Amino acid sequence: MNQNYQKKRGLGPIGIIAIVAIALFLIVPTYNRLAGARENVNEAYAQVQNVVQRRADLIPNLVNTVKGYSDYEGETLTKITEARAGVTNAKTPGELANANENLSQAIRDINVVVENYPDLKANTQYTQLMDELAGSENRISVERGNYNQAVKSYNSDIRRFPTNLIAKITGYQEAEYFQASEKAQDAPTVDFNKNN
Repeated sequence: MNQNYQKKRGLGPIGIIAIVAIALFLIVPTYNRLAGARENVNEAYAQVQNVVQRRADLIPNLVNTVKGYSDYEGETLTKITEARAGVTNAKTPGELANANENLSQAIRDINVVVENYPDLKANTQYTQLMDELAGSENRISVERGNYNQAVKSYNSDIRRFPTNLIAKITGYQEAEYFQASEKAQDAPTVDFNKNN
């Protein structure tokens, strides 16, 4: 009779402890792996921010060099100031990508102004700054690729079963890719028939 009573009671304390231990054995390593993957994403994003900010920090020197040679356009200066502020204030990869594109457009606007000043194009400080900006562009491209790779790995992990269940329970969500803005997708239009 005692054995029948034990069977009706269910798992008992040892069974419950065993189930909890197995659950913890499965959940804790998965949670720790997700935490590490998310930290890799955060670290890669911080590096993207660093290289984009470095590029933005070069802009005032470029502006001052161009100002010394030209009647610098106020509208272009305003765009540059706003673009730099956008980089500094960006909170998400999407905002940073958009701010980076705005900064690239501002640099292109500077280059249009510079075309009218051959002496400026020959200026050593100007050419050095342009070389540093080109180097910054390369670093941004590399770090953006590293960030997107970390995001891909993390996002793939949190979509897999049973990790997706643990991610949902613990609040881990997909990370955002650093993508070029829609403006960057459009090829520039060149029209040599301005007289029409």
